[in-house]
Amino acid sequence: MKLVSVSIENFRCYKEKVIITFDDITTLIGRNDIGKSTILEALEIFFNNELIKIESNDANVYSGTKYVTITCEFTDLPAEIILDASSKTSLKNEYLLSNNDTFVITKQFDCSKASPSVEIFILAKHPTISGAENLLELKEKELQNIIKEKGLDASLKGNPEMRTAIWNSFDDLQLNEILIPISKPKEDSKRIWEQIDSYLPIYALFQSDRNSQDKDKEVQNPMKAAISAAILEVKDDIERIQRKVQEKAEEIAKNTHEALKEIDSNLASKLEPQFVMPTASKWSGLFSINMDTDDGISLNKRGSGVRRMILVSFFKAEAERRLKSGNKRSIIYALEEPETAQHPNNQKILIESFKSLAENDGCQVFLTTHSPGLASELPASSIRFITRSDLGLPTVESGVDVFERVSETLGLTPDSRVKVLICVEGPTDVKALKDLSKALNNEDPNIIDLSSDPRVAFCLMGGGTLVHWVNEYYLKTIGCKEFHLYDNDVSSYKDSIDKVNARDDGSFGTLTEKYEMESYLHPEAINDAFDVMIEVTDFPKEDKKGVPKLFAEKYSTKMKFDGVMKENTAKKYLSEKAFGYMTADRIRDRDSKGEIKSWLIKIEELTK
Repeated sequence: MKLVSVSIENFRCYKEKVIITFDDITTLIGRNDIGKSTILEALEIFFNNELIKIESNDANVYSGTKYVTITCEFTDLPAEIILDASSKTSLKNEYLLSNNDTFVITKQFDCSKASPSVEIFILAKHPTISGAENLLELKEKELQNIIKEKGLDASLKGNPEMRTAIWNSFDDLQLNEILIPISKPKEDSKRIWEQIDSYLPIYALFQSDRNSQDKDKEVQNPMKAAISAAILEVKDDIERIQRKVQEKAEEIAKNTHEALKEIDSNLASKLEPQFVMPTASKWSGLFSINMDTDDGISLNKRGSGVRRMILVSFFKAEAERRLKSGNKRSIIYALEEPETAQHPNNQKILIESFKSLAENDGCQVFLTTHSPGLASELPASSIRFITRSDLGLPTVESGVDVFERVSETLGLTPDSRVKVLICVEGPTDVKALKDLSKALNNEDPNIIDLSSDPRVAFCLMGGGTLVHWVNEYYLKTIGCKEFHLYDNDVSSYKDSIDKVNARDDGSFGTLTEKYEMESYLHPEAINDAFDVMIEVTDFPKEDKKGVPKLFAEKYSTKMKFDGVMKENTAKKYLSEKAFGYMTADRIRDRDSKGEIKSWLIKIEELTK
């Protein structure tokens, strides 16, 4: 399941209801004490209520009510729900989807108590006509009675089939979006909730201001996420163990009862064990993980910067493991201010890791940041700008119209050495240009090396939002000339290049002559990096497969992935390794016209 939005009402600074939408990677930006961390902590309360617990003083002090409401909306839902061995159904068949065909869960916390209580609801477009509105709460016998009363097919077996038949017997179910209480569910509503609960994403919150103590939860929490994921993978084994324990317990109870009757038959005519199966969370609580680093020093005892970098490695390893295993349960990694305690170079490594992680199926990454450098590396579509209205209420905005306000808030300006902004579509283009320029510079020092020259800085234009960066000229206040380079695979980019070249500030733009940046790779560079040989052409052939798609298919087969990696992931792989194997000779072999060298010469001219 994928989280697409959260609605928060009466929680701390969010007096009025506010809705925040989420992508694969989502970045919350705003000034201090504006409500960024509150959003991530609201999600922690919704999913876990452990690292951050709901407290009586969490209700907004000005609202006049003590009820806090947190609502999460999900897509990518399970195709079917298994209630028992013979009963299969779906959320749609049970009328448990919203008006938007999403699955929506609302948790309402009563903060008038010292220990707040919670009620859980499903917001769904559900039958409201009398006689059809509460079928999920009815027992099998009660459903059979309705079938008999209505003269329906008496041979129907299983509660889902009987409910469907009853619902179909109405001309108008009077479907309305209502809150269906499930805090104390009955019958199949209970089993449906248990099934759905096991599909909810694992939520791991990594806070920015925790003390660096042994057993610190900011380390243990993501480790617990790994344990939970591992337990899900051995679910069948656990169920087998539980059944065996139940059988043994019932056998012992039977023997005990027989012995009791021999002592005094009047003491107990009946002795039956009520076996309660432990939930997945109970199993997770049985395990813990401690991690040692060099010289036996606990990870929790290392500096916060080192600890964060090590945990990012864990995040990446876990995502790649899930990609190969096909585990259906999703994971959300929420990180507050990942730039904390990090050198600028490490900040770049972190953000690239987060973006790579978010490209994997079933993984979402939510961030907060104050760092201009980190924010400038993020996809523009990921930004959620938090500010306050004229009435002082926090609001959350997204979209291209907030770019200028975001840059003003974070102070997005380069250092004084920067003379040229190199504007490209995404991070893979940055890595490619750096490696290509370095290869040519190694042969001819007069060629600018973009990987180390302080006179240039890269700006990611965000692909789909590129036209807005160009049209609105958001970077004009920085006072640097701009060099724009875009792939030739999108026809509308030509218009953006023309607009850049029409300026009177000395900026310059061009499209690649080949289809995309990966079209300049030499097949031997790809083979050296991944032991995979593919044909590299200037433009896709009739099958419309460019270099990234061809590589994705060949590499996924070689690595025995469950399916084929996404094209964006393939681009990431190629940028991280293959461009590093490009030499001046290989560049000339793939670029006989000297196009790449001409870009670098132009950038050098703009720095003067």
